Amino acid sequence: MRNQLLSATSALVLSLALAACSPAPGEPATPPPAGDPAPQAAAPPAITQTTDPAPAALPKVLGLEGLGDLRIGQPVPPASTWAERGAQESDACRTITSPDYPGVYAIVEGGKVQRITVGQRSDVKLAEGIGAGASEADVKQWFAGFRETPHKYEAAPAKYLTAPNADSGDSALRFEIGGDGKVKLIHVGMMPVLGYVEGCS
Repeated sequence: MRNQLLSATSALVLSLALAACSPAPGEPATPPPAGDPAPQAAAPPAITQTTDPAPAALPKVLGLEGLGDLRIGQPVPPASTWAERGAQESDACRTITSPDYPGVYAIVEGGKVQRITVGQRSDVKLAEGIGAGASEADVKQWFAGFRETPHKYEAAPAKYLTAPNADSGDSALRFEIGGDGKVKLIHVGMMPVLGYVEGCS
């Protein structure tokens, strides 16, 4: 009797143990194989917009030292866009221009830049904001004390306004004022070339 009770109890325990190990209805009979979890959907790659950097703006400011890569008292840089174009007045004095600076020309003597001239078709200005078309009053507001001399080809009020230190041997500034009282030309350079009134003369 006691053996029968033990056999019944063992059968019950075994039955409960098997029930605990059995999967619930609807579950797979065997676990999925071990391994990496299912991969998540990859996020789309970030779109990076690559653009070429904008070209550096050309300097539009004329200074006593020069304009862009063109320097007063120095040779024309070999890789520069400044070059002789058209007929030249003489072998000793040459004029050069650049397509990058419409309305501007430079005078070269002795192999070195002696003057840069900004004309009425140019948007190049001095650091003070004075450019072709500015009034004589604007010029005098910034450049008081400049020497006044009569214009060679136009009647007053046309004139030349030249820096008082123009004969020092250093680069200096000279304005050509037209008969309308406005700036026609701005010259930066060294005497005597600074004072030329007809290109190379």
